[in-house]
Amino acid sequence: MLLRYSADRRSLAAISCYFGFLLLAYTLPLSWWMTPGLVMVISLFSFLCAVITHNTIHVPMFFSQRINRFIQLVLTMSYGHPVSAFVPGHNLSHHQHTQTQKDLMRTSKVNYRWNWLNQLLFAWSVGPSIFMANVRFAKVMRTRKPVWFSQLMQESVVYLMMVLVALVVDWQKMLLFVVIPHQYAAWGIMGINYIQHDGCDRHSPWNHSRNFTGRIVNWITFNNGFHGIHHMKPNLHWSLLPEVHAKELAPDIHPELEQDNFPRYLFRAFVYPGKRTSLDGQSYVPPLVGEDEEWIPQVGQLGSNDLGAAT
Repeated sequence: MLLRYSADRRSLAAISCYFGFLLLAYTLPLSWWMTPGLVMVISLFSFLCAVITHNTIHVPMFFSQRINRFIQLVLTMSYGHPVSAFVPGHNLSHHQHTQTQKDLMRTSKVNYRWNWLNQLLFAWSVGPSIFMANVRFAKVMRTRKPVWFSQLMQESVVYLMMVLVALVVDWQKMLLFVVIPHQYAAWGIMGINYIQHDGCDRHSPWNHSRNFTGRIVNWITFNNGFHGIHHMKPNLHWSLLPEVHAKELAPDIHPELEQDNFPRYLFRAFVYPGKRTSLDGQSYVPPLVGEDEEWIPQVGQLGSNDLGAAT
C-alpha cells in the first residue's frame, strides 16, 4: 500500500543489502582474503543505490512525500552524495539539453586517443563543472525553492555525520568500505552516460541514446539499459521501460543503438578494436568542447518533477 510500484521492493532490498554488507564489514576484522571481496560487494551495491537514486528523482517510490524524503536521506548514505544534488546536472542539464553546450555531462568533454581512457576518465572530466554548477544552483534555489534547498542541506548533514561516525569507529575501514565504494558509485553512474550517448545523434527523435536490452544486466540495474525511452519519458517508472521501449522506440531506432549483449559491446568499444564510433559504425570525432552555456531555468519554467520527486 505504501509503494507506488511493487517492483520497488527490489530497490529496497538492494538498499538493505548495502547497509547489511557495510555492517558486516565493520564487524569483521580486516583480512587479506576477505576484505577485497567485501570492498567489491559494497561498491557494487553502492553503485546500485546510485541507480536507484537516479530512478527515485524521476519517479518517487512511495505515495507519502515524507517517506520519499526519508528515502533520499537513506540513499544519500548509500550512494555517497546528496540525492538532491543529482537533480541540477541530470534533470535540468542533461535531460533537457542532451549533448549540447548546456549539458554538463556531454561526452565531447573527453577526447583521448584510446577509447578506454575516455570511459575511465569521463567522470573526473565532467565532475568539476557539475560540482561548481551544483553549488551555484543551490545558492539560487536557497531563495527560489527553499523546500528543495532544505532537503539538500539535510542530506548533506546526514552524509557528513555518517562519514564522521565511520571515521571515529575505524578510519581504515572508513576508507575501504565507505570512501572507495562511494567513489566507485559516482564514477559508475556518471561514466555510464558516456556509453549511453557517445556517438549517438542528439537531433534524432529515436537515435539519441544507446540501449542495452539484455535481461541479466537490466535485472541487476533496474532496467537502466533502456535509456532511450527513459529520455523520451523520464517520468515513466523503471519497471515499465522494457514494454514501452518495445512498442515506441524499437521499431524506429538504429540497430546499432540496441545492443543485446552488454559485455560484448564493452569488449568491442574498449578492448578490440577499441575505437570510438558513431551509430553507423564509422570513426567518431566529437565536436570541440567549448564552454558550458547557461542552463538554469526560471522558477516558472520548472515542471512538477524537475527538482526531484520528494520536493
